[in-house]
Amino acid sequence: MSDFADGRTDLIEGRNAVFEALRAGVRVEKVFLAKGEIDGTLKALASKARAAGAVVLEADRRKLDSMSATHAHQGVIAAVACVEYATVADILEIARKKGEDPLVVLCDEINDPHNLGAIIRTCEALGAHGVVIPKRRSAGLSALAARASAGAVQHIPVARVPGIPSFLRELKERGVWVYGAAGDAPQNAFALDFSGPAALVLGGEEAGLHILTRKECDILCALPMRGRTGSLNVSCAAAVLLYQIIRWRGQCPDSEKGGPL
Repeated sequence: MSDFADGRTDLIEGRNAVFEALRAGVRVEKVFLAKGEIDGTLKALASKARAAGAVVLEADRRKLDSMSATHAHQGVIAAVACVEYATVADILEIARKKGEDPLVVLCDEINDPHNLGAIIRTCEALGAHGVVIPKRRSAGLSALAARASAGAVQHIPVARVPGIPSFLRELKERGVWVYGAAGDAPQNAFALDFSGPAALVLGGEEAGLHILTRKECDILCALPMRGRTGSLNVSCAAAVLLYQIIRWRGQCPDSEKGGPL
């Protein structure tokens, strides 16, 4: 392996992300550690990698910097088998096996891999069954997104579909209620009943939800803003909305089920 600065999905960077990949049983082929900077954490990581059958190599920090797509590798880069995209059927099957109503998060033209990774991390932490992104005009599961997810990409399925609007029509045919997050929506998200099968659609950083996506949403909702800032970063908005959704579904620890805030 030589030049990995292209953001391909066969690299995982950062200590937590590499640990999570090993813990999840991802096939790690090689682990590169910064020469002369191996502390206790990196020694433990190297031991775990060797136990999993990976080749552990020391590399000059300049070499790691040239390989890195994130420029924040923390002294470790792992070369892994590419993260495979799941299918929508995989996501719905996870919900069925858990005996839960599906909760799917769709990212409509979110182009910043840091935002996508943060959303994936939140979805995994709060128990969503999967994330769906479009094949075009969207960030993918790059090294940047994987690191921003802090390893969550190894624990939650991410599916790609040809188009978000057409996929939303399929979801609605399956009885899933579609909620679109839009800053200009008149409906307060905190006043909604999110119980039952649900899909949350998040728009891109600049334009928000595509006009065709908006048309397919059953409800458009917004988070109330009290300050001068008109909106939240999309990954922050995702976290707030998902907490409200799992609260309605009775999945938020130490809180009563349902009811507006």
